[in-house]
Amino acid sequence: MATTSAAENIPSSKIPRLRNFIGGEWDSSTASNELPVHDPGTGALLGRVPLSSTSDANAAVDAASAAYPGWRATPIVERARVLFRLKHLLEEHLEEIAVMVTREHGKTLPDARGEVRRGIENVEHACGIPSLMMGQTLEDIATGIDCETVRQPLGVFAAFTPYNFPVMVPMWFWPYAIATGNTFVLKPSEQDPIAHQRVIELAVEAGLPPGVLNVVHGDRTAVEAIIDHPEIKGVSFVGSSTVAKAVYARAGKRGIRVQALGGAKNHMVVLPDADFDVVTDGLLGSLFHGAGQRCLAGSIVVGVDSAYEPLRERLVDGAGSMKIGYGLDDDVEMGPLVSAPHRNRVAGFIDEGTQDGAELLLDGRGTTVEGYPDGHWLGPTIFGSVSPEMSIGREEIFGPVASLTQCESLDAAVELMHRNSYGNATSIFTRSGGAAREFRYAAGISMIGVNIGVAAPMAFFPFGGSRGSFYGDLKAQGQDAIDFYTDKRVVITRW
Repeated sequence: MATTSAAENIPSSKIPRLRNFIGGEWDSSTASNELPVHDPGTGALLGRVPLSSTSDANAAVDAASAAYPGWRATPIVERARVLFRLKHLLEEHLEEIAVMVTREHGKTLPDARGEVRRGIENVEHACGIPSLMMGQTLEDIATGIDCETVRQPLGVFAAFTPYNFPVMVPMWFWPYAIATGNTFVLKPSEQDPIAHQRVIELAVEAGLPPGVLNVVHGDRTAVEAIIDHPEIKGVSFVGSSTVAKAVYARAGKRGIRVQALGGAKNHMVVLPDADFDVVTDGLLGSLFHGAGQRCLAGSIVVGVDSAYEPLRERLVDGAGSMKIGYGLDDDVEMGPLVSAPHRNRVAGFIDEGTQDGAELLLDGRGTTVEGYPDGHWLGPTIFGSVSPEMSIGREEIFGPVASLTQCESLDAAVELMHRNSYGNATSIFTRSGGAAREFRYAAGISMIGVNIGVAAPMAFFPFGGSRGSFYGDLKAQGQDAIDFYTDKRVVITRW
């Protein structure tokens, strides 16, 4: 597959500037500031993203507010049919969108296909909205009096989404919001917004009316303007815990609904009785696919008792033989990091790990890829003898860096997890049903895998963490999404 970009030989002044999508029209931002979007593997300039102004954000919310009465009055089966058509179009264009994701994010094409597939599954689940949105009724709660609950939409919602899954994560939110009868404003990541722009085009082709779904590109200015707009009824966020907490606090001041998904430091616990072939495959994918830029990626690998030494040997050998390269090339297992600043940030954590006394078992800092001198390369890196006091043992790195540690028992491994402020995901590898049940009972983490490297819920289950990994109540996806985007009205009737 070709790995060069048509943009590589085009002057930067000719590279297209992305436009906002407001009220059914592609609209040029009033902002003068912009950021480049580069292919992280080749360095090619793909586009320019405007950092939209408060007036741009307000225009998008106003358009969504104006579209709300008509969309809410649209019969629910007609709303579902738009999503059915969108699902069909996304299936037709899956490969096209996956290539776009690889080119602007850097993940391998198989990973990108998987991301788009997971996004489509959310649209597919939202197609069932006539059943998902049903209320309840009960006759004769008193003599001649009946009671029922009816789910109703609330108005305009918004989401602020991250760079690591530029197609999938937005579809945790807006398909459910519009299916339930709300209208929506999306502020995608400014680092890789191009692929999801194609999804918006397909939504229009599917018949989504003007103003129901709007897009504003930008940074903190746009985010704060959207949260503060009086017509916004709720917001969703995915990103770092620091920003998640800030979004939660700002939205909370207005008393609106909020779900803010933050960072992670996921512990992978391996017992001596585990199938080490399953362990190796599961952990290598969890730790290093997507260059570790996933909130469900493994970070701390805990070898319980005698599991530590074979675990260490297998992971170092497996990671050391992984093929690093451009995501559209054949047989590549791990691509570049999303940007040079992020690559430098992750390399800084590796520097700190060596300074703190961790044992550097595999160093990815010198990785290069022939033919791609401008890529943001950093190979798999593994530390041994990591303690929770070290920065690599407590902070989210969001890169291909694994920290190995040893505990004497399962109880000690669970206690180690509880010492960390995050609570997003965890996994245990064992043949013991009793140990797995004990782990599930005591882990205190929201997403738990058993012999699974990436504990990623399907679209019909909720997605979200606990403790410092999540601020809010209702999570993304599943029935939680329906609850988040609707209010249950209780109607008590006497005739």
